[in-house]
Order: sequence, then structure tokens, then C-alpha cells
Amino acid sequence: MSTNSTRPRILLVEDEESISEPFSRALAREGFEPVVARTAAEALKLAGLVEPELVLLDLMLPDGDGRDVCRELRRRSDTPIIMLTARGTETDRIVGLELGADDYVVKPFSSPEVIARIRAVLRRSRRDEEAAVRLTLGDLQVDSEARRVRLGDDELDLSRKEFDLLVVLADAAGRVLTRDHLMARVWDENWFGPTKTLDVHIGTLRRKLGDDPSNPRFIHTVRGVGFRFATDEELRSSA
Repeated sequence: MSTNSTRPRILLVEDEESISEPFSRALAREGFEPVVARTAAEALKLAGLVEPELVLLDLMLPDGDGRDVCRELRRRSDTPIIMLTARGTETDRIVGLELGADDYVVKPFSSPEVIARIRAVLRRSRRDEEAAVRLTLGDLQVDSEARRVRLGDDELDLSRKEFDLLVVLADAAGRVLTRDHLMARVWDENWFGPTKTLDVHIGTLRRKLGDDPSNPRFIHTVRGVGFRFATDEELRSSA
């Protein structure tokens, strides 16, 4: 599939026509180019063909679980993903974000709300691409342009959010970053979901870095405030 359109292409994965058709029209009116997939298989196929700038992904699909689609899409690329689902518990949100989703919208939703979230996620994604950094802190190397992290001789397999969180923390090594600051930088300045997801991501990032929570080398908790990443000098002295 090819197109000469310069409008941001949005892959909408939704099997209910009562939702996909009016929302596709709303996306088109707002300057986007919507492409609709109605099944998990079609979503994975179209994602490779149309190379969308963002995926809106329903979790309840006729031929599979949208979470599996999210996992596969994230394995292939860093394309932003917003999940659409009727399941809105805190646990569901955290699981979705852990799988690599950038945002999570609970049905029923309004088109203006989702479109605002799309614009916010795209702005953040483009800002991250423009603000590429390369960091070396002790035996940790972070390349945000290539989205690669090496710890000694090992390359770490981080989710999109884990990587973004690491970049924000490491780029401010030695400074204490508040929880609100991290949520705004890594998720959204207007984030209103559970802050527990930050703790979940800090926990998984620590495990992948080999950090002992009781005696961390990289990520230090500053109680009542937030987190601080160790400086190059601290990391070299603790190696």
C-alpha cells in the first residue's frame, strides 16, 4: 500500500464499525490519514505495509487479544501505540503500559479526547527523536538515536517506556527528579492515570540494570520526592 499523502497516518485497529467509521471520519477531518484494520492478523499485516506514525489498538479483537498485537508491534518497532479498551481497572492500565503502550483510553471515549491524546503522543515522540543523546556513565552506554543500551559487554532489552525513563534519568545524572516530572516527561504532561505505573517501570528497569533495591548502584530513591540516577564518578567507583 502506498500513498503520497503527507498527513500523519494512523492505523486504527477496531472491529466494531459503529466505532471505526465515525472515528475514521473524525481523524480525517483533523488532518490525519486513517487506515482501518478489523482483526489482529490484518493489523500486523497493515502495520508493515503502511508504516503508521501511530497505532490505535482495540484490545478485544475477533481473532485474538490486542495485547498480543501490542507485544508483536513493539517487538518490530517503536511506533507509538494507544490502547482502546472497555477494561479500565488500574491493573489493566499497568499491564497495557508494561507491554509498551504509550497511552490507554477507556471506552466509551470522545473523539476530541482521543485526538488530543494522539497529538500529545506524537509531539512527545517527535521531541524525543529530535533530542537524541549519547551518554556514557560508568560501564553504561545509552544511545537514544539508535535506542540501544549497553551495560558492560551486554546489550539490554528494554521496553519503549523503560528506555525513555532511563534516558530522562541518566541525562540528569546526579539530580533528583520528582515523580511528577518523570510522569510528565515519559508519559504526558497531562497524565491523570495511576502513578503506580512509574514504580512498576522503575522496578523492571532496576532489574534489567542489575540493581539491588536495598543497595542500588544506578537508580536511587529519594523518599517523598522521586529518584536520582548515579553520576559517572559514583558508577566508576562502585564498579
